[in-house]
Amino acid sequence: MRKSYIVISLVLIASLGFAVSPILFPSLNILVNWGLMAILLAVLVILGFFFKFESVASGSKEIALVSMLATISAVLRIPFAAIPSLQPCTFLIICSGYVFGPISGFMVGAMTPLISNFFLGQGPWTLYQMLAWGLIGYSAAYLRGFNLDRKGLLIIGVVCGFIFGFLTNIYFWLYFVHPLTLSTLIFAQLSSLWFDASHAIGNAIFLGLFGTKTIAILERYKKRFSWVYS
Repeated sequence: MRKSYIVISLVLIASLGFAVSPILFPSLNILVNWGLMAILLAVLVILGFFFKFESVASGSKEIALVSMLATISAVLRIPFAAIPSLQPCTFLIICSGYVFGPISGFMVGAMTPLISNFFLGQGPWTLYQMLAWGLIGYSAAYLRGFNLDRKGLLIIGVVCGFIFGFLTNIYFWLYFVHPLTLSTLIFAQLSSLWFDASHAIGNAIFLGLFGTKTIAILERYKKRFSWVYS
């Protein structure tokens, strides 16, 4: 568990440090393609977690169940694509990480946009969505110690909605916005506030309606498969 805390802390520090670099070092903006660098960072982080899952997966049942959860999560996302930022997959990603641990939670989160975007459209944003949802699934594992009730799940859903928006907005800013200044970063964050709020409210609704029941169902699967927490 301590190693996992260190990993996610380093990932977040590196990501945030990279995000503010164009503001702290504006002289490098002419020389560095920050959008390309952001893609490379996202690829390295995602590959690191994929290799970690390969090393800790205890058997075919674990791999199959994570794949099934990721597929269900992706399928949940597709029918709601017409409603801006309403993402029912987020609640399942949170529940998966909460029950099956950080690495499995990251895998469910990361594979969700990878699968669903074959129907919704692939692009550089897929990597950023994989990283953001993966980190949400990863972080959800550390909520187990709080024994969250329905109200706690509602709060987590709202927070995760805004975290997802914050992370994806940073990468959007790095890739599509010029010049890269503090004012344009704030504008990029504020311009999607309505979409982030929609995501947050949707998370709260889905977790309020289905969160505790979904966690209970996944807990039964975990006991049945003698799951090793990873």
